[in-house]
Parts: sequence; structure tokens; C-alpha cells
Amino acid sequence: MRDVTDLSMPFIPHSEDDLQSMLSALGVSRIEDLFDEIPAVLQQSKIDGVPEGMNEMQVARLLKARAYEDRITLNFAGAGAYEHHIPAAVWEIVGRGEFYSAYTPYQAEASQGTLQLIYEFQTMLTRLTDMDVSNASLYDGATALAEAVLMAERCMRRGPRRVLVPDSVHPAYRKTLKTLLSLQQIEVVELAVIEHGGRLDPQQLPSHEQPPFTALVVPQPNYLGILEDVDALTDWAHDQGGMVIAVINPLALAVLQPPGRWGHQGADIVCGEGQPLGVPLSSGGPYLGLLACKQKHVRQMPGRIVGRTTDLDGHAGYALTLQAREQHIRRAKATSNICTNQGLLVTAATIHMALLGPQGLRAVAQQSMHNARLLRQRLLAIPGVSAVSGYPIFHEFALRLPKPVNEVIECLAVEDRILAGVALGEDYPELGDALLLCATETKTEEDLARFVDRLAQVLA
Repeated sequence: MRDVTDLSMPFIPHSEDDLQSMLSALGVSRIEDLFDEIPAVLQQSKIDGVPEGMNEMQVARLLKARAYEDRITLNFAGAGAYEHHIPAAVWEIVGRGEFYSAYTPYQAEASQGTLQLIYEFQTMLTRLTDMDVSNASLYDGATALAEAVLMAERCMRRGPRRVLVPDSVHPAYRKTLKTLLSLQQIEVVELAVIEHGGRLDPQQLPSHEQPPFTALVVPQPNYLGILEDVDALTDWAHDQGGMVIAVINPLALAVLQPPGRWGHQGADIVCGEGQPLGVPLSSGGPYLGLLACKQKHVRQMPGRIVGRTTDLDGHAGYALTLQAREQHIRRAKATSNICTNQGLLVTAATIHMALLGPQGLRAVAQQSMHNARLLRQRLLAIPGVSAVSGYPIFHEFALRLPKPVNEVIECLAVEDRILAGVALGEDYPELGDALLLCATETKTEEDLARFVDRLAQVLA
């Protein structure tokens, strides 16, 4: 990835002769003739409110200034998008023409390299989750959860059309879920978790036995970074005749029990956000959604599944083993209307996992956990700072501050270029002035000390 201050890029302009040659081949004399079907009354030569264009030098100067304004030297925010070290080789390889342009295999026979890469991605994800099958990704973690719920409804066949979702699931995921399910007559029942300590208590669940439900959504870790009692929750849902949908952070699975081994039977469907696997923050996207399931549910899985086979000569080959073509033409009756995959991000995630390997992923997860626990311990020593919850965490946690959180965040960002975390009050008003913080493997001892010292000064 280029540095944000490096605005150089390859550019090959068309000469006037090139333009005239192309226009001649098209049988027109001017570029405007290509749009002659647009009525003149709809055409505009100038758009009000849009400034005049800049030359290359002016654009470069403007973007450098904007990049400097956005410069953050320390980032302790997470909330579903995490800052991890990405080896330089990842995006150098992703940027090659073979990957950068041929990102989706519409012509399978001509895309063996792309198909093999997707097959490797699916294999890695099934090993992380201990599930049987994985698809070739969805748009992001939020849409992956919505697709998982729709998939569960299809698997249950005329089920109760009712899903239980703890309010400790990412707020954006829950909003997306309600949006996509609102026209499907599927009831989303939110379970109050945050106001009761931030962890879903299996002892409180039997009250939801009636009426029946299709699936229980179990985040691991949840939005506050807390680790759930996944074994008890999974067994409870299965005892009630429902399915279990796991919402996971793939990096956490390097050190945590995979969903396929939760409880006595394991989760039925696994979804999540793949951004921690080699995808930069990029101001919020694009990211990639993850979706995996047990073999018996594979026919209800949306998207593409790539398989490995051999040709007549015994050579390895790859093909689209399962591609629900109906999704392209059946509209509302389709398994899904998500017809493509985030292939470029899949490429980055696959290369990232291949470079790090199991030991590397585990080391990143362990260092992130260590840094988060160390930071949490030091911040709790500041007068007036208290923990929202005392449950075990992965690499994220929530604290209550003795001052308005938004003011603290703004002060540290402006004066110290430190992004202190994410304010929780808007989504969880019952938490008051609570701050969600994250520490990954990118933070050094000096980083932690600087943040703790400056936060103590601001609070004092």
C-alpha cells in the first residue's frame, strides 16, 4: 500500500489522435454524440455548488494537506474495525494485474488462478472455524449476519420466523439485520445484555422458550470485547430446537475455541467480518464478510463455493462446485441477491493468512490480548476510571470515565493525535460516559505509557 502522502500513480493519457481514432471507429465525431439519447433539457453544462477543477499539482497539494489533518499517531479505537500490521508483501501481491483486475470468476475455465485462491481462502476459513463449508465471502460482517439469519430460516423450513439477537451484537450489524429482515416477516427479538453486565447469561434464557425461535445469535467476542459462555448458550439453543449463528472475529479464533466445537454439537452457521485479515482500515471499507456452515446446510448457503477436482490427465483443477445461478434471475425468490464476492479482499486475506501461518496468527492474537489486558490494568489505576464489566476479554474492553467521553476523545485527538476509542453513549445510553478501547499487536510499551499518561492528565 502506498503512503497517503505519496500521490503518484501510473497515468497514460490519450492523445488527440487516439481520441479521434476511437470516435471514428464508433462512427461519431464528438464525445458528446455518445450521449445524444439524453434529452437536451436534462443536459447541464455546469452544476451549481461544484467548484472549478484543479490541475494535478493543486490536487496533490490539497490531498496532502487533508491527509496531514487526518493524521493520527496512536489509534486505540476498534468497534469492529481493527488496526493490525499488514506485511508489505500482501498488497504488493494483491496489486498485481492477475489479481487486481480478475477478481471474480465469471468464466471459470479462464480463471484457474482466481478459483484456486478462493478455494484456499475457503479451506483456511473452515479450519479457523472448524466448520465443513465456507463460501467466497459477502460484503461485510453486517450483511453476512443478515444472510446467516435468512439461511437459518430456509434451513428450518416454515420455522417460527423469529431470531434472538443480544444487544451486545455490533449496533451496525443489528441495524442492518432489521433493515434486511423487515420485509421478510422475520421478527428480531433483542435480548437485553448490556444493562445486565454486558454478557449473555444462559440462566436468563429459558424465559424465551415460548414462543419458539429459529436461531440464537452468539457473538464471540461481543461488541464490548467480552467473551461469552458459548458452550452453555449453544447447548441451550439446540435443546430448544433452534439453530446457533456465531458472529466471530477471525483473528480471535487463533486462540479461542472454534464455533464448530461449541457445546455438544457446535454452531450451525458462522459469520463475521474479515477485515482483521490483511485489510487496512481504509476509513471504513471496503471490507469482506465471512460465512461458513455445516455440510447439511450447504444448499441454503448464498454465493459461490469453489471445489478442487482433477482433469482427464490427472492434473488438479478448480471449478465453481456450487453456484446458485437462480440468485441472478429469480429476484425475491432467490437464495440471495448478493451475486458477486469481495474477491480483492479475499485475495488479501488469503495471502495474509498464508504469510503469517497458524503460528503467526496465534502470536498476533496473543500479543493483542496481552496489550489489552496491560492497558486495561493501567487505565483502571487512574482515579475515577472504572470497568463496565469484569468478564474476560479478547483485545477490547469498555471503561467508564469521570468526564464526558466525547470531550476526552476530542481533546486527545486534537492535542495529541491520539484516537482514544469509541464513545458508547449513543448506542448504549444506559452506560453513561463509557469508552470502548482496543489494543492490538501494533502497540508498544511506549505507546501504552504515553496514552495512559495523557488520559490521566486530561481527566485530572
